[in-house]
Amino acid sequence: MKSARRINTRRIITRWFAFLALLACLTSAPGPVNAVERCVPFNEGWKFARGEQPGAEQPNFDDDHWATVRLPHDWAIEGPFDPTLNPHIGALPISGIGWYRKSFITPVITANHNDPSKRSYSIEFDGAMANSRVWLNGHELGGRPSGYIGFGFDLTPDLAPSGKRNELVVRLAPEIDSSRWYPGAGIYRNVWLVVTGDLHVARWGTYVTTPVVTDTLATVAIRVALRNRRATHADITIRSIVQGADGVEVARSDVPATLEPGTETLVRAQLDISHPQRWDVERPYLYSLITEVHQGERTVDRYLTHFGVRTIRFTPEGFELNGRRLKLHGVCLHHDLGALGAAVNRRATERQLEIMKAAGVNALRTSHNPPSPELLEYADKLGLLVIDESFDAWKLPKASNDYSKYFAQWSERDVRDQVRRDRNHPSVIMWSIGNEIPEQEQADGWKEARRLTAFFHEEDPTRPTTSAFNLWEAAISNKMADEVDIPGLNYAPTHYAELLKNHPAWIVYGSETASCVSSRGTYHLPIEKYTKHGSLQISSYDIVAPPWAYCPDVEFAAQEANPAILGEFVWTGFDYLGEPTPYFGWNEDNSRDWPARSSYFGMVDLAGFPKDRYYLYQSVWTTQPMVHVLPHWNWPGYVGERIPVMVYSNADEVELWLNGRSQGRNKPRAQSVEIPVGPNIDPSLKFTSQYRLLWNVPYQPGVLKAVAYRAGKVVAQETVRTAGAPARIRLMADRDVITGDGDDLSFITVRIEDQAGNLCPRADNLVTFKITGAGQLEAVDNGNAATTESFHANFRKAFNGLALLIVRSRSGAVGPINISAIAEGLAPSHLKVIAQSQARSRHVRKIS
Repeated sequence: MKSARRINTRRIITRWFAFLALLACLTSAPGPVNAVERCVPFNEGWKFARGEQPGAEQPNFDDDHWATVRLPHDWAIEGPFDPTLNPHIGALPISGIGWYRKSFITPVITANHNDPSKRSYSIEFDGAMANSRVWLNGHELGGRPSGYIGFGFDLTPDLAPSGKRNELVVRLAPEIDSSRWYPGAGIYRNVWLVVTGDLHVARWGTYVTTPVVTDTLATVAIRVALRNRRATHADITIRSIVQGADGVEVARSDVPATLEPGTETLVRAQLDISHPQRWDVERPYLYSLITEVHQGERTVDRYLTHFGVRTIRFTPEGFELNGRRLKLHGVCLHHDLGALGAAVNRRATERQLEIMKAAGVNALRTSHNPPSPELLEYADKLGLLVIDESFDAWKLPKASNDYSKYFAQWSERDVRDQVRRDRNHPSVIMWSIGNEIPEQEQADGWKEARRLTAFFHEEDPTRPTTSAFNLWEAAISNKMADEVDIPGLNYAPTHYAELLKNHPAWIVYGSETASCVSSRGTYHLPIEKYTKHGSLQISSYDIVAPPWAYCPDVEFAAQEANPAILGEFVWTGFDYLGEPTPYFGWNEDNSRDWPARSSYFGMVDLAGFPKDRYYLYQSVWTTQPMVHVLPHWNWPGYVGERIPVMVYSNADEVELWLNGRSQGRNKPRAQSVEIPVGPNIDPSLKFTSQYRLLWNVPYQPGVLKAVAYRAGKVVAQETVRTAGAPARIRLMADRDVITGDGDDLSFITVRIEDQAGNLCPRADNLVTFKITGAGQLEAVDNGNAATTESFHANFRKAFNGLALLIVRSRSGAVGPINISAIAEGLAPSHLKVIAQSQARSRHVRKIS
């Protein structure tokens, strides 16, 4: 054991005063709900070390030599990329032992405040990867094997007396081969300190439903779980207040209750909202339920729950939201945030969903585990429907150290916690019991499906269950498909009609579709469907797919031909770390596949830059006029040769121009374009698509322009120009004002341009960055799935003309963030982003 820890006086005093400020807020007299927080961030000031640290769980352990980190924290994303590690988990160091320690002072409660013996403290982890063990002051509180589910512990029994120091310690032990994709490592989701009295709403303690919804009235049914930590009974009143999005009260009710000593009690309430505003994908209106616990004249607890008033209905004819038929235009999303790794960030999550929404996406599938709370929060705010998925494996493993090791012991607890955490989100419309579960092929696999479905139904009878079946024939013959409310079919577009005919009462959707692969801005001629390309890049003509998969057009046609299918969930919305299919496949020569280390499946690359396929989906899923033309128009050595030019548009007609000369007009859905496919789609290896337009244009440098028309009027146009030599850098921030809280981010596009400002589509210049002022460099990327460049560096090569710089604000710092970008032979670029303060941090989460 190491020697007794030297006390850092300044650090202790700083934390003490922070806790005193927090205490003043927590024990203030009852007032507006926004004035009182019971749940505060606990992310600052953690110490971290890799490797086994004997005795690190003890209070007097010396951790002064450990690194200081801020949570959420993913230790693996810093790399380095390692060719000896599995590329399917990103070739990053996800496994091993990691220790976290945090020192904090128990608040001093003065005589003017409540009896400190009646104050309760708990810690809540939104997720920690993985196999966690937690100690407070040397006493082990417990742990959780799954890294995807939140967990918490009561700190009160082991907390030091007021004014004394505490040591909270977490040990993580993620294992190699624990996943089929990059899982991350560390305390990668937020941590919260919850401070209450001894009478309070329990964790995830409210459950809100709207059993009756009309245009004139919505009935809100409320169930509240209450904890009484006292040794005597307590007579209380539960006050339920509903506020609209503007903060104005629209309904309230008071329900008396008696809480028996040392127990948890359910109290039910009901109230009505007159002329309710509906939550919808087009107008995601949210109400707030304020639950107050009153004892006599005192308000002893407040708990905030956001919810929406909406109806969902699934029938064999389709899905209805608020009585309106809605096709699900969905995407599957893994949980990583690209260059940020698995570490959750609010702005990065919001940005991902904003990019998806702009493509016409209205639904998400959380592949293949429960998502971060932040993802559901933004799905609620932005109007995105969610399939909330639980597992990638049950008892039968897919990887040697995956969740199957813990399923028997933990699956019920994890499912119930998942539902209790997420069931108040209006965005959630289905619970998925699993993805491509191997038990599909077992004769008794249906028993486990029935067991899991029962847990979901017991916790939330208002939503159906589903599962994604890739071996759907086995799932049907073995009766597993009968045990979920809505079977999901992976990669089955050519069988939809057959399935609907054989099972007319079933409700069916494409739970995983397409799996087309591509690299942003890369085009290989001639157009052909190859297995994989020696460049480690895949053509963005949107026709390459693995053997089980297909291009988007196939699914579009199948969905239209079978309107009863609820919709589809594309694999995937964003590229993600790991699983670099088609590279590093099974039973083939992979000797030349390094350093492919992240996916090619996304409509959007790892940096968040849309690929051409993004616009193909947008042309089918949106009505706002748009047109997109590909490829780029820099083809040295091809003068006079015909270049396939594709256009994606939702207009009536498109005219293509080259250097002022019309190449003719074509009408979407009227022209047929033959594209190559695999034998899984058609034995002829060809598919006729009506979702793209094609011109074969003799190449001449200059200006290529697509003009879209509706009713004879120009409604959209896009121009691609032949670029000259790279001459300058251009920096473009997604937001030039951010919050100076140490958490907010600005995503800055780094664009290599010629002297006239045209994108140089083949540029790969090395760009170096310098950040000064109220911010710091957080990460860099370029969307290249096959590079070992570090995400944590002050430089990055452009990939096909683009790179990404992510800048984080400094905690408590306000003012300008000055950003410079330089590259040899190019004119530099400078950009200013402003970090501003705000009265109250948006990152202080109210329990919901």
